[in-house]
Amino acid sequence: MTLEKYRAVQTRRSFLDSCAGGLGTVGLAHLMGLEGLTAATAIGPTALPKPHFAPKAKNLIFLFMAGAPSQMDLFDPKPSLEKWHGSALPASMTQDLKLAFIKPTAKVLASPREFSRCGQSGMEISDYLPCLQGVADDICLVRSMQTGQVNHHPGQSMLMSGSPLVGRPTVGAWLTYGLGSESRNLPGFVVLSSGRGASGGASNFSSGFLSSTYAGVPFRKSGDPILYLSNPKGVSRESQRLSLETLRRLNEENLERSGDPQIASRMANYELAFRMQASAPELLDFSDESQSTKDGYGIDQEPTNAYGTNCLMARRMVERGVRVVMLIHASWDDHTNLDEGLKKNCDITDKPVAALLQDLKQRGLLDETLVVWGGEFGRTSLGQLKHVGDKVGRDHHPNGFSMWLAGGGVKGGQVVGSTDELALRAVEDPVHVHDLQATVLHLMGLDHERLTYRHMGRDFRLTDVSGTVVNKIVA
Repeated sequence: MTLEKYRAVQTRRSFLDSCAGGLGTVGLAHLMGLEGLTAATAIGPTALPKPHFAPKAKNLIFLFMAGAPSQMDLFDPKPSLEKWHGSALPASMTQDLKLAFIKPTAKVLASPREFSRCGQSGMEISDYLPCLQGVADDICLVRSMQTGQVNHHPGQSMLMSGSPLVGRPTVGAWLTYGLGSESRNLPGFVVLSSGRGASGGASNFSSGFLSSTYAGVPFRKSGDPILYLSNPKGVSRESQRLSLETLRRLNEENLERSGDPQIASRMANYELAFRMQASAPELLDFSDESQSTKDGYGIDQEPTNAYGTNCLMARRMVERGVRVVMLIHASWDDHTNLDEGLKKNCDITDKPVAALLQDLKQRGLLDETLVVWGGEFGRTSLGQLKHVGDKVGRDHHPNGFSMWLAGGGVKGGQVVGSTDELALRAVEDPVHVHDLQATVLHLMGLDHERLTYRHMGRDFRLTDVSGTVVNKIVA
């Protein structure tokens, strides 16, 4: 390199370095704007992406019951199963069933559960959910859910991302991409887990091909909400701020050279992590909550403590502007020992879930918070025995299962759809997973056909190429 060229390079580099707060910031803001990141960083709520139309809900709490709860033991009573109990159904009735492990010749298993008509709506809910029975008039129960997947991982991926293929953005990522977050100090999409863990793992809250800024951030229930959130001993907040400033300058130089939007995402994530160090620990400090509130959620009680803590944290997060909170509880995968496994999970979740709805309602938050409860599919009305001597369970069932919604924009106290008398398939108002996704986006002010992202030469969306808003759900 000649001396003249060397001086030219140094001059250009010096110029860009001296303008780091000018051209660098302009370039960063432009790229972050293209990625929808500007609102989530430093400009504030006035720069949030605008919804397509007036939203009925501002926030989403998704109560994901991974593993597939048994609908005919919780929400969809089928007394007609009694006359078939212990017998195989005719082949004409089972020929189109999608079954994961059992054969169509498996014997019918009637439910021993007792159902009560609850609230003014008279909605029938199982004796395993006594607390939810008390808030029946707030929920819209969909008994006709359908999905095309019969195994857990693709089923969970379908429910969360609209595709059985891993690598697509999930519903929480789409919502933060489309609406941003009103919280500067917490992620727009937070994930809380309890139980054994979902088979889909992190793919249930991935941002896929969207910026990593939109991915769900898992929080822990004790200690640092996120690992390594606290500074090591000897590292002050001031020295960390100086380190971040150095990283920012280096990243801005790299951004100027490459134009890679992932660098902008990295910078935004560093800054968010720094702000979270002050704000996130406060979420776990329940000292400002009344004892009656904590008792209602079942905190410091067993078996509700872990899930109750997550439900209370979810309420505190939406209060602080977090757009989407997902609570994953697993596993409801009761292939054997159905009565014991189902009761265990209901005992863990029933009281906290009902308390969450009541607490949101009391604080005036339920009208602006959409709550969704459900798993990736349901369970068969045919019994399953894995081993001789096992107590009977149920296999996977995608053709007609139950989920419910409550809160922002939802017409509560009603049942949508129905399955046939043997719970084999949806027969009235079938609601595909894509229809549910379209409805969730609609309630949040987004048109599922317009919320798209161009990737690999085509526009992708959460509902893939189908989906219809279920107007019966909408108030």
